[in-house]
Amino acid sequence: MWNQVYDPLNSPVLSTIAAAVPVITLLVLIASGRVQAHIAAVIAVIVTNLITIQVFGMPTGMSIRASILGIVTGFFPIGWIVLNVIFLYQVTVATGRFELLKRAVGGVTEDRRLQLLLIAFSFGAFFEGASGFGTPVAITGAVLIGLGFSPLAASGLSLIANTAPVAFGALGTPIQGLASVTGLDPYILGAMVGRQLPIFSLIVPFWVVWAFAGWKGMKDVWPAILVTGVSFAVPQFVISNFVNPWIVDIGASLISMGALILFLKVWQPRQLWLSPALRGRDESTATMAATKPLDKTPLTQGELFSALLPWIIVCIVMLIWGNGGFKTWANGIFTWNYPVPELHQMINKVPPVAPGPTKESAVFGFTYLSFTGTGLLIAAIISGFLMGVGPGRLLVEYGRTIRLCAISLITISAMLAIGTLTRLSGVDATLGLAFAATGVLYPFFGTLLGWLGVALTGSDTSSNILFGNLQKITSEQLGLSPILMAAANSSGGVMGKMIDAQSIVVASTATNWYGHEGTILRFVFWHSIVLASLVGVFVTLQAYVWPFTAMVLK
Repeated sequence: MWNQVYDPLNSPVLSTIAAAVPVITLLVLIASGRVQAHIAAVIAVIVTNLITIQVFGMPTGMSIRASILGIVTGFFPIGWIVLNVIFLYQVTVATGRFELLKRAVGGVTEDRRLQLLLIAFSFGAFFEGASGFGTPVAITGAVLIGLGFSPLAASGLSLIANTAPVAFGALGTPIQGLASVTGLDPYILGAMVGRQLPIFSLIVPFWVVWAFAGWKGMKDVWPAILVTGVSFAVPQFVISNFVNPWIVDIGASLISMGALILFLKVWQPRQLWLSPALRGRDESTATMAATKPLDKTPLTQGELFSALLPWIIVCIVMLIWGNGGFKTWANGIFTWNYPVPELHQMINKVPPVAPGPTKESAVFGFTYLSFTGTGLLIAAIISGFLMGVGPGRLLVEYGRTIRLCAISLITISAMLAIGTLTRLSGVDATLGLAFAATGVLYPFFGTLLGWLGVALTGSDTSSNILFGNLQKITSEQLGLSPILMAAANSSGGVMGKMIDAQSIVVASTATNWYGHEGTILRFVFWHSIVLASLVGVFVTLQAYVWPFTAMVLK
């Protein structure tokens, strides 16, 4: 057995600096633009191993095994999702259905700002609610690039838009994960998150359009943005507080999409915004689609159905695959759990991160049938057959997709290796303890702890599992509500989703903008910092200032 060590240098400051080296190395290499993302990720994996072995005292064999577990987990299930989303997109392009989808969206509105609201925010929120784990950014990024958005706009804005729904993603999985490590009622936790995020569900649509079109461009379409935000935020609050935390995103996103489409039937901006690139940025790398005039010929009912058919199938399949009953049934048919030898339950989390010595699990679960990526593959195959694509052509397109995604899959696997290794070695916990030592300012920094957790792991669920119990313990010691701070971990975490390296690689893959991960990171980084800080300020008000304190559940 090996016990995690959270202050290996006998100095909280020096130990925290050492713990930060892996993530700083990764982000600096990517942001520099001089090192390709997959090479940066491999270098960061090596650096992380050196830190965990030489500084934190993790046995070499355990460190290497943890890295390999992360690499495999990176492909199944995360890389598997990306591969099959891009495959579906490639099939719709090859059959001409994507051109019909572009005309269908253009029939709702030609204005790029409003297309962004409809696709990146509302449509993306649906897929976050149905499946999560990279699916919404992969799909919305691919759709936006196909609609003619510039690569940076398609990738960066998809990342920013995919924030407000993350805490309730994948049918409430982050909330369930938080409840499992804190022992708190998931319904109460979901209700508390539902009292924090709706205000940001109002802000994010304005923020996304402002980031794309500037202040004036945003101001000119404020009625549509307000309709989008209100029709998402109000159901988000109502469903999370009076129904359950599992269907929040699906319900809110469907209402938001419907409200925006109906509103645009009676209102359109005076001046259409047709530019596909970010305001003030000259992108010569914009897609060819950006230079093609949109076909304004109205679609027949048959053409409209044909354009939407693949995405209807995806929605249906994702709802099935996200259902807990289906997962239980599918896993009963095929499940292969592989406890990693000399790693599984050979590491103890210890106080103050855990209430007592707690064994860490290190199991690779190959539940192939219930993987979200498998559902996407089945949806793509069904869509292909219904669009008249034979098995031979589907195989050709799949081979082309594998070649297209190969480098990105390597990158994603390396990112997960870093996340898995930092979790099992206790490096993440060392960073968390630094945030926990901020005393009266803890509501603000505790919220940023959730942000850090998602930035490191790429998942709000993983961040909640990693830091949820630490939030509970620290808040009780400081006389704060454990429900408030546990929920703040999840709410703050959503703003870290846009800068985690895994999501950035998914976005660059979906938009076919390989090698520009540094550009995407530099674009979204300050948006992430500022929005996370705003969540922290709001949680601080809930902790100390009336009437915000009246919102806190006991």
